[in-house]
Order: sequence, then C-alpha cells, then structure tokens
Amino acid sequence: MAGQLFRAANGANCAPIFVLICCLYLLSGAFSGMLDVLNKHFQESLGVNKAQSAFVQAVWYGSYFFLAIPSGWMAHKRGYRAGILTGLILAVIGSLLFIPAVRIHAHAMAAFAAFLAALFVVGSGMTFLATVANPYTTVLGPAESAVFRINLAQTCDAMGWTLGPAVISGFIMSKTSAANTGNATIYIPYLIIAGIAALLVITFTFAPMPDLQAPMERPGEKRPSRSNRPLYKEWHFVSAVIAQFLYVAAQTGIFSFFINFIKNGRHSPAIPLYGVSLLPSAMIAQQAHVWHFTEYGAGIMLSVAFGLFTLGRLVGSMILKSIKPNLVLGVYAIINVMLMLLVCADIGWPSVIALLLSFFFMSIMYPTIFALGIRGLDERTTIASGYIVMSILGGAIMPVLMGFLADRYSMAIGFLMPMGCFLVILIYGIIWKPLFEFDVKDPAGDNNHAPVEMTL
Repeated sequence: MAGQLFRAANGANCAPIFVLICCLYLLSGAFSGMLDVLNKHFQESLGVNKAQSAFVQAVWYGSYFFLAIPSGWMAHKRGYRAGILTGLILAVIGSLLFIPAVRIHAHAMAAFAAFLAALFVVGSGMTFLATVANPYTTVLGPAESAVFRINLAQTCDAMGWTLGPAVISGFIMSKTSAANTGNATIYIPYLIIAGIAALLVITFTFAPMPDLQAPMERPGEKRPSRSNRPLYKEWHFVSAVIAQFLYVAAQTGIFSFFINFIKNGRHSPAIPLYGVSLLPSAMIAQQAHVWHFTEYGAGIMLSVAFGLFTLGRLVGSMILKSIKPNLVLGVYAIINVMLMLLVCADIGWPSVIALLLSFFFMSIMYPTIFALGIRGLDERTTIASGYIVMSILGGAIMPVLMGFLADRYSMAIGFLMPMGCFLVILIYGIIWKPLFEFDVKDPAGDNNHAPVEMTL
C-alpha cells in the first residue's frame, strides 16, 4: 500500500513533505556530482597532481566531519526545519564565493585555495541537509519501511549525481584533444544551482513540516528503555560509523578518479570504429590515428555511470522490500570486491565495464548502512545521525591515499583502496543482525529477553 509508506504514527500524510525532502537530495547530489569533474579539471587548469587534486574531496567531506555534530545538535534542539534552512543558506553563500575565486590569476595555489574555501562552505550546507534529511526521511512513515523510504529518497540524490557532471562538463571540460586550462566559467553552474537552493529556502520557510520523532520498534510494545544508554554501547551503531567511513572512502575514490581512468590511454582502450560513429563529435578525438574520449566525453561517461547508480537505487529499493537489507548490503559488497579486482587487473574494456558496474552496486550502500546504524535508537536518532554523517570523513582522507598510489604506481593500482573498503563492508553486512539482536537484550543482564523482531 503506497499510501501507508508515508503515513506517520500520528496518522498524518507525509507524502507532500517527502517530495520536498527529495528535492534536497537532488540538490545535494548535483553539488556532489560536480566535484569529480573539478578534481580532473584542476589537474589541468592549476597544474596540481592527483594527490593534491583529491583535496577537492578532502575539504568537501572534511566539512561533513566538522559540521555533522553541530548540525545534529541544531536538529535536536531547534527542529528539522531550522537545520534544512541553515543548510540551504550556506549552499547559496558558498556558490556565490565562486565568483571572486575565478578572478584570482596571480598564483595557481591561491586560486586553488579560494575554490577549496568555496567548496567547504557549500559542503557545510550539504552537511546540514544530510544530517537532517536522512533521519527525517526514516520517520515519515512506518518504521518497518524506513530503509525502503530512505533508499527511495536517495534515488533523487543519485539523479543529482547524474545531472551534476553533465552540467559542469558543458562549461569547463574540453571538447577537443587539448585540455581546457581556464577557470573563467566554473562559477556559472554553481550560480544556477544556487538559484534553485534560494527557491527551496522560500519553500521550506512556509511549507507545513511536521516535527516527527523516531518511533519505537513496535508502537505500544513494552520493552526496556535505552534512552540513557551511551551510543558507544550500541554496537550496530558503532559498526555503522566504521562501515560508513569506509564506504564513503571507496565511493569518493571511485567517483574522483573515474575520469582519470577513462582519460588515461594506458587504462581506457581505444574506441572501436562502430562506437565512433555512434558518439557525438564533442565526446571523442583522434590521437595518433586512434580514437579516445575527450575531457567532455569522459565527463559524460561519468554521468552515464551515475545513471547506473540511479538505476541501482531504484532496483535496490524494490529488492529491499522483500530481502533483509544487511544481506543485500553483503551481496553488493562482495560483487564490488570482484569488480575492483577487474579494474586493478587493467585488462582494457573489461576493466572499464567493471568500473561502470561498480556504480550500480554501490548505489544502496550509503542509505542502507545509515538506516541499519540508527535502527532502534528512538529519540537519540538525530544525534546518532550526526555521528554517522561525520564518518563521511573517510571521503576526505582515503582518496588522498588513492591519489598517492596512482601517482606512485598507476591509476589501476589505486583502486586497491576501495577494494579493501568493500571487504570490510561485506563483514558488516554479515554481522549486523547478531550485533543488533545483542543490543536489544535486557540491559540488566536478562539474556532471555526476546530481541526485537527484524522487520527491515
């Protein structure tokens, strides 16, 4: 019953506000998707190496680390609306900072620092949105459909990831064999999205927004109170923080260096003649009688990969309605381990196809780990959400390591980093259920207390 998916415990119909929340996910995805194009572009326009260009992701996800707890506190004290409005306003301010950044020409590193500062402000806004929107989505209906709802909402996030690279590539990526070494038009796509964010500020200011709280596992069921129990004793939550740290590390590394892999002739094989006839001229260029993707073409390929990411969210949402999410998480993780092995093997088109497919099988991981981590935390949900969002720091640290491996050895070897992350996520998927069942036993030590039934 679709209508029941958005029926709150108090009987309110939350479908309209769910649609507005989906707009936030779309906005966040578009901002995030543009990062990976900037990563490659700055290597050409500012002369930074791969390890240095990874600081684009470092400042973005670093903002999640520094602002996750304050944003969770604001949501807890001031409500969901305040957190959302703060995030949107910061996004607008950060986007406007790109205008003075493009005017810095004297020193490449000074320009790089200015762009990073603007990205940090935009990322801070996205931190507020992520911290608020994720737990809010889980309470806009019955607890047993929370994972389905958050995956459905994050499908819009994936759609944003798909649109972001296509939009910014049209403004800054070269459509010939020569690289674009200018930054003059970078601010334009940010101004476009800032305008959308400003409209959302007005909408959320006046929209009716119920301030719902996380429900108990079974309304009306008597069970031990855990509201005063420290979060560090909730092992399924602690493990989720670790798993999310590594997932975002893997995701960010793959997203960040996708264009590098596609553009590097050593890894991405030549485009066959039948493919040349099907692709737009702006996407391909001939070098030494061999056809390869242009920068713009690689950016469009990234959008195609994010299209698979979006498809994965849609398919995953359906799968999660009938299969336990921790099992789906484990299966997707082992598939991604095998796909990363193919990428590292560097065997031409099979490696490229494996890299594309990894986007599909990463799709459900972030929202699923998030929902599994906050399961059963009741009124502590917003605070726990802040900690899980803070674990996005993995996206700030690990891609720098991946860039170092790529600079030192090869881009293909760099993909060993996400492969190791997926191995740990596989373990989390396997052990989640016994961890959660242990958590809900009687804290007084009565191990005969029946665990909460798993309805995810």
